Amino acid sequence: MDICVVGGGAAGMMATIAAAGQDNNVTLVEQNDKLGKKLFLTGKGRCNMTNSCPVEELFDNIVTNPKFCYSALYEFDNTETIRFFNELGLRTKIERGQRVFPASDHSSDVIKVLRDRLTGLGVNIMTETKVIEYRIEDAPEGNRISGVIVKRGGQKSLLPCDAVIAATGGQSYPLTGSDGSAFDIFCTMGIAVKGREPSLVPFTSDDSTVKDMQGLSLKNVGLRVDCAGKTRYSGFGEMLFTHFGISGPLVLSASAFIREKDYGKGVTAHIDLKPALTYEELDRRILRDFDEFRNKDIANALVKLLPARMRAAVIAKSGILPSKKVNAVTKDERADLCRVIKDYDIIITGNRGFDEAIITRGGIDVAGINPSTMESKVIKGLFFAGEMIDVDALTGGFNLQLAWSTGYKAGKCCKEV
Repeated sequence: MDICVVGGGAAGMMATIAAAGQDNNVTLVEQNDKLGKKLFLTGKGRCNMTNSCPVEELFDNIVTNPKFCYSALYEFDNTETIRFFNELGLRTKIERGQRVFPASDHSSDVIKVLRDRLTGLGVNIMTETKVIEYRIEDAPEGNRISGVIVKRGGQKSLLPCDAVIAATGGQSYPLTGSDGSAFDIFCTMGIAVKGREPSLVPFTSDDSTVKDMQGLSLKNVGLRVDCAGKTRYSGFGEMLFTHFGISGPLVLSASAFIREKDYGKGVTAHIDLKPALTYEELDRRILRDFDEFRNKDIANALVKLLPARMRAAVIAKSGILPSKKVNAVTKDERADLCRVIKDYDIIITGNRGFDEAIITRGGIDVAGINPSTMESKVIKGLFFAGEMIDVDALTGGFNLQLAWSTGYKAGKCCKEV
């Protein structure tokens, strides 16, 4: 069979390898000058390839349409992913949170072994080539893909094929080529596309205290994010204050549960600065510190309890004068101090958009895709893989695992059209 894969990212390369491994003639079309441009940036350049948790936990970390992923994940799960790359000669390691990385800490090594495998399989790789049209023909069984029109160096040409695997990505990191333009093309073809939003993205806030704490990183804190008084997310880990709001692993995960329509409806982040202590234990701890610094201003009496850049903000939120001596702090004021430390609230106004989002929420509606094959239910011979599908997960290697799994499934099944 002649198969065309559109998109040379993680899902596209995996789909190509799976399809070419079955003696198909495969052409991989990529609009950038090299493959894996976005993959190169993942994990801050280290590439968090997958997560080594039990396969059942993979589904717990998928936020949107986890049931759709059953067939793909059970055919090519995280264990298979690690084995696949190891057999290609890439050594891997497991770090905190069961995150899997290349042993070299270089995402370029992941791309290299994939590219080498593509070359070894004789794949025709066309870089700096953009698909501008999908050719559809009438057939007894309905509409069917017959090829793609590509544009390269100002010249247009037709690539006839028996099947097409679209793996063009979402809209996050648009400078890597994932600008969402492919979705417009599919909409004109009668393919249902869900609205796209940035996900795993930093939050913005107008809280004046946030800018004062810019660069402050918090570890081992609790984060709860509410919308209209109802909890959407609760977690424990690390976060960061920035010039625009808050970021870090906890915040990125929380963003997966907040929709664009929620902003302006009371989205609030609640930080527990001492999650290991109950209110009573925290109060006793504060009393011990006050006893040690009994002649100090309260601003100087919290040196053992809070980071330097956070003391003024916590005291301000508690309503206590920073110049007040600790021996004059009342029981009620101490209770207010405990409340703020256990629940430092920040009003969230929005997020940083697709430019800083790790992934895209939304995309090709899963209702129009056969989960057992990744083939479109509307156009025979058209398959989808990766981030362009309306499936997204939390941080920790889960989104890349979805790319590997759906790409492999599409590549294996395209021979059946």
